[in-house]
Amino acid sequence: MQYLDVKRTIKLKTSVSLRSVMVAPCGIYCGACSGHLRSKNKCPGCRQNDDGKPNYCLTCIIANCNTLLQSKSGFCYECEKFPCLRLKQLNKRYVTKYNTNLLQNLEHIKTKGIRAYLKIEKEKRTCKVCGSLTCIHKNTCPSCNTELNK
Repeated sequence: MQYLDVKRTIKLKTSVSLRSVMVAPCGIYCGACSGHLRSKNKCPGCRQNDDGKPNYCLTCIIANCNTLLQSKSGFCYECEKFPCLRLKQLNKRYVTKYNTNLLQNLEHIKTKGIRAYLKIEKEKRTCKVCGSLTCIHKNTCPSCNTELNK
C-alpha cells in the first residue's frame, strides 16, 4: 500500500528581481520591508513618491537630510558626517533585531556598486524553500511560512 505525502505543495518562484530604485539612502532594501510587502496600503519605498508612505517614512531624518538630497550618489556614505548619529542608531537596531548591517551595506554599495549589492541582497532575501522574497523584519517567509535563518 502506498501512502501519499500530505505535506503541502509549494510552487517554487524562480524570478525574484530586486531593483536599485528600491535601495534606501541608508542601505535598507525597501522591497524587503514589511511596509512594502504588506497586501494593503503598500509603502512604495523611500525613493518613490510620497503617496502611500507611512508617516514615519515621510518624516525620516535620513531620507529628508539636506546633504543627502544634494549628493550625487543619493546614499549616506557620501556625507562628511557618515555615519551620522541617526544612521548609527538605525544600524544598531537593524543589526540587533534583523541581522542586517546598514553600514556594511552602504560600504558594499560604495566600493563594489549597486549591482553587486543587489546580487548579495537577492541571495539573502530569497526563501530557500519556495523562492519568494522574504521580509527583512520577519523570521518566517511570507509565502510559505518557513522559518528563516537570519
